[in-house]
Amino acid sequence: MINNWKTAAAWALIALGFLHIVMGFVRFKQPFLAALHEGIFDTFKVDDTRRLAFWFTLLGPALVLCGHLALRAAQAGNFETLGLIGLYLLVVAVLGIVALPASPLWALLVVAGLLFAAGRGWLT
Repeated sequence: MINNWKTAAAWALIALGFLHIVMGFVRFKQPFLAALHEGIFDTFKVDDTRRLAFWFTLLGPALVLCGHLALRAAQAGNFETLGLIGLYLLVVAVLGIVALPASPLWALLVVAGLLFAAGRGWLT
């Protein structure tokens, strides 16, 4: 149940993770199909597109995990952990945006900022 900024931000992170997985399979359908056709094992080193497909999509479960941890921290009142999750994700988002400003990492920046602010007690 979303009853405050803390849980809303955690659920948003979970949603970003699932969106990453779905978009990975949609955007990189051909590289995944080619790897599947070749038997998956050790097939993602073939070219840059396959490596990008793999790492882009694999980031999704990591974001879902961070979102679930943030949700548990918010529900338990463990705001230090919530802020720490937000801080780490802020660093990742900022580094990613500096490297690739036209990327969708701006969404992660917003969610991470909310988590960090909620963890610091700036949002209730």
